[in-house]
Amino acid sequence: MMAPYKLLLVAGARPNFMKVAPICWAVERGASDLFSIELVHTGQHYDAAMSDGFFRDLGLPAPDVNLGVGSASHAEQTARVMIGFEQVLLDRRPDAVVVVGDVNSTAACALVASKIEYAADDARGARRTPRRRPLLAHVEAGLRSGDRTMPEEINRIVTDAISDLLLTTCRDAAANLAAEGASSERVRFVGNPMIDSLRRCLPEADRCPILADLGLAERPFGLCTLHRPSNVDRAETLAEILRALGDLARDMPILLPLHPRTRARIADFGLSAHIRDAWSADACERELPRSGVVALAPLSYVEMLKAMKEARFVLTDSGGVQEETTALGVPCVTLRANTERPVTIAEGTNVLAGVGRREIVAALAAARRKSLGAARMPELWDGAAGPRIVRALADAVAGGRRSERSVAA
Repeated sequence: MMAPYKLLLVAGARPNFMKVAPICWAVERGASDLFSIELVHTGQHYDAAMSDGFFRDLGLPAPDVNLGVGSASHAEQTARVMIGFEQVLLDRRPDAVVVVGDVNSTAACALVASKIEYAADDARGARRTPRRRPLLAHVEAGLRSGDRTMPEEINRIVTDAISDLLLTTCRDAAANLAAEGASSERVRFVGNPMIDSLRRCLPEADRCPILADLGLAERPFGLCTLHRPSNVDRAETLAEILRALGDLARDMPILLPLHPRTRARIADFGLSAHIRDAWSADACERELPRSGVVALAPLSYVEMLKAMKEARFVLTDSGGVQEETTALGVPCVTLRANTERPVTIAEGTNVLAGVGRREIVAALAAARRKSLGAARMPELWDGAAGPRIVRALADAVAGGRRSERSVAA
C-alpha cells in the first residue's frame, strides 16, 4: 500500500489556527489513508496567551515544528521565516504545503515552497509524483481590499501569484483572481474554514464562564478588538477611535481585550484616561462598571466566541471578526476605510466606518439595522469547508487518484 502523501500546514498567527484546524479534522475523519499531516508554527505570534491557548481550544496537537521567529520588522520577520522554513522543507520533503490567510508567515513560506527544489534521490525511494517541489495551496485566496498600503494586501497578492491551488472562501474572490490572470483551473471555491471552527467550538463557548466571571451574564455590553498598526501606531487615530468608543459606552460597558501592541501604544501616547483597566494593580471592582471602555487581557478563542455571541455589537479592525460576527448575526462595525471581506457587507451584518468619531457612531446604527433586516449567511459558510479543502488537495496532489472518495463532513 502506498504511504500517505505528506501535507505540511503552516500557521503563524492567531487567525491562522482557526483555518488550519478544519483541515486537520477532515483528514483525521476521512482521509488519513491519503494524507499525513505535519504542522509548522512559525512563531510569528509568540505570546502564549495569543497562541498556545488557541491550540488547546481547537484540539490541535502541538506543532511538529516551531520556528520561534518572534516579533521584528516586516523584512526581518519575513527573512527569519524564510530561512527557517527552507530547512524544514529540505528535512521533511512534504508533497504539499498549505498556507492560510495573509500574515508575513503566509507570504514567506509560500515564497520558499515555490522556489525549493528537492534532490532527485529521495530518501523515501522513487519520487511518487513528477513534482520537484511541493504543491503549494493557499486557503483564503483572492481576498482583496484594493489598498496596497496594507502589508496584508501585498502578502495576499504575492501568495496568490505563486500558488498552484487557490482555495477561495467567497464567490467574489474568483473574480479578483481572474482579473490578476489566474487560470480557472487553479481556483476552487471551498467555503470558509473559519466557520467550521466557530461551529465546532460554539457548544464549549456557551459553557464558558467568562461573562459570569466579569459580572456580565445578564447585562448588555459591547465588544471591541483593535490591533492594526494603521490604527494603533498613530496617536491621533487611536485617540479618535477611543473617543468614539467612549461615546458608545455611555449606556453600557465596551470590553476591549488588549493586544500587547495596542496596550503599549495607549500607554506611550498618554491615552490611558480613555479606558478603565480591569487587569491592572488598581483594577476596577470585580463587577464591571455600568459604562465606559474596559480593558481586558487577551481572550482565548472560546472566550472570544462567547463574548462575540452575547455582545450587543462588535467594533473591530480584524478581518476574521468581520466573518465571525456575520456568522453569529451580531452587528459589526469595521474600523477601517476598506475591507478585503466585502461579502460581510453585501450579505452580512458588517458596516464599514473608517476611523472618524462621528462616522463610527453612525455606522453602529446602520449595523444594528442590518442585523435586524436582510443580513444572511454567505454561500458555503456551512461548517464543511474543511472536507472540501481536503478533496481539492486530493485532486491536486494525487492527480485525481481516490479523489472521488468521501471525506466526511
